[in-house]
Amino acid sequence: MGDRVFVEGNEAIGLGAIAAGCLHFFGYPITPQNEITEFFARELPKRGGCFVQSEAEFASIALLYGGASTGVRAMTSTASPGWSLMQEGISCLANAELPCVIVDVQRGGPGQGTVTHSQMDYLSATRGGGHGGYKNIVIAPYSVQESYDLMQLAFYLADKYRNPVVVLSDGVLGRTMESLELKALDFGPLPEKDWAVKGSAEKGGLQSRIICAQGTTDFPPYVIVLERYGKKWEEMRENEVRYEAYQAEEATLLLVAFGYVARSCKEAVNMARSQGLKLGLVRPITLWPFPYQEICNRAQKGSNFLVVEDNLGQMVDDVRLGAEGKADVHFLGALARHVRTSLGMIMPDRVLEEAKSLL
Repeated sequence: MGDRVFVEGNEAIGLGAIAAGCLHFFGYPITPQNEITEFFARELPKRGGCFVQSEAEFASIALLYGGASTGVRAMTSTASPGWSLMQEGISCLANAELPCVIVDVQRGGPGQGTVTHSQMDYLSATRGGGHGGYKNIVIAPYSVQESYDLMQLAFYLADKYRNPVVVLSDGVLGRTMESLELKALDFGPLPEKDWAVKGSAEKGGLQSRIICAQGTTDFPPYVIVLERYGKKWEEMRENEVRYEAYQAEEATLLLVAFGYVARSCKEAVNMARSQGLKLGLVRPITLWPFPYQEICNRAQKGSNFLVVEDNLGQMVDDVRLGAEGKADVHFLGALARHVRTSLGMIMPDRVLEEAKSLL
């Protein structure tokens, strides 16, 4: 057992990064992720690390490109408007196959929207928001402990596949305070970073290297690059799907949710089960690759689905794809958190109310 601390989700992001050996952060303040930037500004200098507050998110992602090129573990964090500004840089990171972690603490949109929490960046995160059709592994924690643990996993997967990894949080999870066990996680060996731009003392000076597609020392024919990308993305699909099935066996209706909404859904399941209702939950942990096969298997066993997400409908399309027309797929979204003129969270009783109308 490790030491325990009482922290919020945003601080757990920072602690998880440091546990993974990340000492290089480039970012710009924006609500609701400012606590992450403040954490690294305070903690990295104590550890001999590098903290740079950039002039804008355009610069943050460019600085991350340079840091990742040297082979160190490096990251940035932002919120939804800043996430938009980073998309060209993320596409370039994917093209150069540079391992790094990008944290997006989502807020409302479109445009500048509001600082109110939301889950509106699902599509841009899972589809590759920039040009070129690239793929990033996208991980969605739903607790303070997972924010810490999955940051360590994110750095491991980034190095394993030489690819950016996105951690998709939200404004509720980022400000939620819970007990956190501090424990370093070991996911196994990783390939040597012989591609990185570094000084070479053995050769008496700097060694010239070209950052380009994996496994090459010069620019290869484009079709070879595409073949390598495709093979890598297929390996991710085969090996990195993660999800939690909660009270899912023999469930007549399955909730599907991620992030803070999954917390509300899990409590709704507990409430339903206490009333004898066959309600369960499938919680995707990796939003890409998405657990399509799990959704398909549950549909074939006779379960229908209620997708609950804090937006106007994004992940619901992936659930429909997974169900393959074998089950009914219903949706409960951001409008469910209206209470007269105020906006709040999607709460368990509202989820249970909707589930009862479908059971």
